[in-house]
Amino acid sequence: MSPAPPPPTNADYLLMTDPVTTPPETLNWVTFGGGQAFVGGNDGQFKHEQGTNSSAAGGIQDFHWQTFVGKDGVFKMDGHGVFGNHDYDLKLDLTDEKLGYIRAGFTEFRTWYDPTGGFYPVNGLDFQPTNNDLYIDRRDAYIELGLTLPDWPVLSVRYDYDSREGTMDSTSWGQTTLTPNGSTTKIVPTFLGIDETRNIFSANIKDTFGSTDAALGMRYERDDTNDSTFINQNPTETSNAFITQQDIEKNDLFNAHGSTMTVFDQKVTLTTGFSASTVESDLGGSRIYGPAYNASFSPTFANNGSGYLNLGGGGNSKDYEGNLNLMLTPIDHLVIVPAVRFDYETSNLNDGFSNTSSSGAITPETANTDNWNMDVAQSVEARYTGFRDWSLYNSVEVSENWGNEAWDSAPVLTGGTLNQDWSMFGLKYTAGANWYPLPQLNFGLQYYYQIHNYDFTNNLNASPSSYPGYLSKQNFTTNDANIRATWQALSNVSLITRYDFQLSTVDTWSIPSGGTDIGSVQSSKLINHILGEDITWTPLPCLYLQAGGSYVLNTMGTPADNSGGTSNLILSGQNNYWTVDASLGYEITAKTHLQMQYSYYNAADYFNSAPTSLPYGANTQENSFTATVTHDISKEVKVSVKYGFYRNRDETSGGQNNYNAQVLYVSTQFGF
Repeated sequence: MSPAPPPPTNADYLLMTDPVTTPPETLNWVTFGGGQAFVGGNDGQFKHEQGTNSSAAGGIQDFHWQTFVGKDGVFKMDGHGVFGNHDYDLKLDLTDEKLGYIRAGFTEFRTWYDPTGGFYPVNGLDFQPTNNDLYIDRRDAYIELGLTLPDWPVLSVRYDYDSREGTMDSTSWGQTTLTPNGSTTKIVPTFLGIDETRNIFSANIKDTFGSTDAALGMRYERDDTNDSTFINQNPTETSNAFITQQDIEKNDLFNAHGSTMTVFDQKVTLTTGFSASTVESDLGGSRIYGPAYNASFSPTFANNGSGYLNLGGGGNSKDYEGNLNLMLTPIDHLVIVPAVRFDYETSNLNDGFSNTSSSGAITPETANTDNWNMDVAQSVEARYTGFRDWSLYNSVEVSENWGNEAWDSAPVLTGGTLNQDWSMFGLKYTAGANWYPLPQLNFGLQYYYQIHNYDFTNNLNASPSSYPGYLSKQNFTTNDANIRATWQALSNVSLITRYDFQLSTVDTWSIPSGGTDIGSVQSSKLINHILGEDITWTPLPCLYLQAGGSYVLNTMGTPADNSGGTSNLILSGQNNYWTVDASLGYEITAKTHLQMQYSYYNAADYFNSAPTSLPYGANTQENSFTATVTHDISKEVKVSVKYGFYRNRDETSGGQNNYNAQVLYVSTQFGF
């Protein structure tokens, strides 16, 4: 089981973010800022974790300007542009309350990725990536027009252009046999080429008819994808091959949707909604082995593998959804919300390609899928606040789902043929209470129970030997209980304590190739304990302290855990970690402010199972500390200086992801 990533970095820790974010006491303002990061160690991991470049960056950190236009109009312009960090944003808004609005904008930002691959500890084997600077640039440009005339329906039309472009790492690593025993191990870094665009047109209309608010809308979307995967297989070996996989997909999506809300009286409100979507898809691509990336296919290449050429095909899907909700207040303090939801979806896909083999032989191949499913769910929610110092709530949701999954391919992939009916019964029950025994003390308690029970029927004459064809039944069960306490212990001290327990199990019935059901097996058991604490202390009017932490115990087991003959190949999954966060704010003078923040993350679940298998789990420690001093020169001018220190240690990667980094950032805000 892969370890969970650490909690997201607090926005205040982002290296190239100006700590001066409070608008001055003026209508307009501009903030200039700049800084430099100094990194020792894995530069790519630093940029990926902290979401910023490791070189100098600066520019306009924040900008706002507005002016009145005519009698009722206002024009606003907001944005920022940080060079070196590749972070740009501009928003324009011209609004007239009695007429309508025109809005336009452009956003572009960069996300960095770490190209480091795996690490084999027995002989210290790792492979350095050929490209150390991986990033994706995301762009969005839009224009929207709205009409808001009095006593007219509200109309709006909008166009968006979105794109993703660049390179990023992949978790599907390439293989090597340079281990001491010659076993195949996948630790060679792999990267992806991303080239995706979306064109989106949408229109909406809203109006009121008596006591009913109604809305209708449509959306057309054109998606174009031309992505690539680049795998270096068995580098430096005689069996070395460079694999280039190209994935081409074009989708045309059309959606129509609507909603209503009718207020009959103070005790009855009805809401409805519907959505209908169609998607038409076209596919293309190839997977080629060669002496270099982007090589042409050669049947005589010595290290050819199982690839394909001339992929072509497509298909369509349709989705219809509807829901109805009724909010009732039959007596004072009691609210009941019954609801029903319906969803029906169909999809089919057909493709053809030329399947290649290690000998260079080419075999024509076809494949097709044809699936459908229908889901009906009913729910009832209730909340009662009539008891002194108590608020009670509960809900029940029952869902039923039916469908069929069928796919086939020939001649090479016939072993994967599937035609399977399935049904699902789902239930989720939630009960909770909020208790306020004292003005300075309250508790929140909640419990929920959830099941998803699946039944599968194989429509083929033979018993499939691959997943999911051999399943006959599978039950998923979750029990979750949590409690929260908020206590104002003293006039200047408050505490929040949280505890959450979760137990999830998966029971499976299957029919192997012999055709006999082997009965129930608990195929997975997941246990979570999460404990958190936050403390806020204000010892002086000019000083506050906050501290918090969490401890997570996460264990997942399977029947193969520590079973005989596996030689530690399969163990229970451990994903335990703990975090600490602290902050301090001090008003040095009426115009000078100090803020300090500290964050720590620790996971110690690394298990070195080599040479039996590739080691797994995490042994990571992350530290971050920032200190910011802000000084108000005047009501219109503020300056700040920020220092940050960041440290990462990762045993799982053999130290490849280790780094120390220091950051200095200075900014000035002018109001006008």
